[in-house]
Amino acid sequence: MKRQRIQFYLYITFSLIVIIFSCQKKRNTKNELNEAKREIEKVIEVADQFYKTEKHDSAFYYYNAAKLIADPKIDAEKIAFSLLKMSEIQQKNGDYIGSGVTATEAIPYITKANNLDYTWTIYRIIGVNYFSIYDFENSIVYYQKAYQLKTDMKRKIAIQNNIALVYREQKKYTKAISIYEAVIEGEFIKKFPEDYAQILDNLGYCYYAIKDPRALYCLTEAQKIKYEIKDNIGIATNYYNLGIFHQQDNFSLAKKYMLLSYQKFTFTKSPTNRMTSLALLIKNSKGSELKKYSTIYVDLVDSIFEVRQKAKNQFARIKYDSKKEKDENLKLKTQRAENELQLEKQKNRNIISYIIIALSLSLILVLYFYLTSKGNKEKIEATYKSETRIAKKLHDELANDIYHTMAFAENKNLSIAENKEQLLKNLDVIYSRTRDISTENNPIITDEKYVFHLKEMIAGFNTQNINLILNEIEIIDWNEIDRNKKIAVYRVLQELLVNMKKHSNASLVGITFKNTNKDIIVNYTDNGKGIDVHNMSFKNGLYNVENRILGIKGTIHIDSAPGKGFKVYFKFPI
Repeated sequence: MKRQRIQFYLYITFSLIVIIFSCQKKRNTKNELNEAKREIEKVIEVADQFYKTEKHDSAFYYYNAAKLIADPKIDAEKIAFSLLKMSEIQQKNGDYIGSGVTATEAIPYITKANNLDYTWTIYRIIGVNYFSIYDFENSIVYYQKAYQLKTDMKRKIAIQNNIALVYREQKKYTKAISIYEAVIEGEFIKKFPEDYAQILDNLGYCYYAIKDPRALYCLTEAQKIKYEIKDNIGIATNYYNLGIFHQQDNFSLAKKYMLLSYQKFTFTKSPTNRMTSLALLIKNSKGSELKKYSTIYVDLVDSIFEVRQKAKNQFARIKYDSKKEKDENLKLKTQRAENELQLEKQKNRNIISYIIIALSLSLILVLYFYLTSKGNKEKIEATYKSETRIAKKLHDELANDIYHTMAFAENKNLSIAENKEQLLKNLDVIYSRTRDISTENNPIITDEKYVFHLKEMIAGFNTQNINLILNEIEIIDWNEIDRNKKIAVYRVLQELLVNMKKHSNASLVGITFKNTNKDIIVNYTDNGKGIDVHNMSFKNGLYNVENRILGIKGTIHIDSAPGKGFKVYFKFPI
């Protein structure tokens, strides 16, 4: 019951520790996630502010930073948004290849986030990128992907316009016209004047290309709407289309529209469109004007190339530096996490160690008191047995001898020399028995003089009638033998010799010692009357022999038979 109770307490203790650590870990994890979420939102907010003020390099940096600190497993939507905005920035700055790479990187996160707006926008961005590098087939593919999504009508019209622009660039004017006419026939487009005017303008250009007389009407209607809504980029585009339209019938008017288009694009800070207008002016200019516009065009091309190249390098450098910084931070974070894990493990080990130490100390105390109590009990029992044995010897042997001697002294005339001599002999026997009892119970010396006292004890049994032979006792280094083992050897041999003297009537005794480097072997042999081993009971001193040998982790074997002497073989580890 006591053991079960301790096991129950241990189970409860460890369970409580596990529960406390688990709760603490959950709280820490939740706090860390909330903190990370707030940090990402804060970085994206900063990026949005820079994007609104057209500080594209700073916006790109912070969107990229948000992407890097976000966790792909739980922040897929934020990563998708950041990559989408980065792709838009690259596209606006003419880095179409880089924009395509960034947009492609965003696709798996957008798919995971399952955000329809992001999906539509990324397909449109990729379509524009392919269009800008004249890969019209792939441009159509991604525009079609965007169109097939379940989005609102305004977005579908925007994608239809983009598809028609691809056909226009491929000079597939009939296909483009069919798309534009289908859009215009619907009533929905008129709710959005800017989109309606743009489609009219593009339709007018396509009509002009196939010499359809409806071209001028479309261009003029588009111009009215753009004036009303003050769409400067749209007005500049309309001027460009009108300039192309009037090249054949009214060159001066055409030149006027071309110049207005160039000026408007310059005002709206649209370098790519400005360059397109300049190209049209160069094509329709001569002399000094040609030289003037050509010089401006060359300078503008160089400027645009330089700006775009710087933008590409800047975006690439931001990505590279950020990735490098992320890798370094990841290494530091990993190292810090490993250190924290080691500290946590050490903390847990310390707690477990304290518990184990406390339990061990408790068990040691219990064991100490148990062993002390057991030792005291064994000492009391040993003392009792020793006292009983001595009392028995005094009663059975010494008391009888004294009684007979006293009776002899009372009944015999001690003046007679023969009686006096017999009395002296009886007294000598009493003295000898007293000395034997004293010797058997004297403390045993186990220091450097152990061999001397052992030999002296054995020699005490060597009489005129008993020839005792002792062999090779000196070959054993008794100083290396444990004290308890030396006491056991002393007492066993003493008890064997006492038993021999009392019961065996032996005339020859041999004791041989042997050292095998691992064990000490002792052979005892006498030529006494022997005993029946199968019916042997360890009485008269022999009952303690086996227990003493077993007590020092030894083994003992007794070989005897009536009339064939008595042999004892025992060994014990060094």
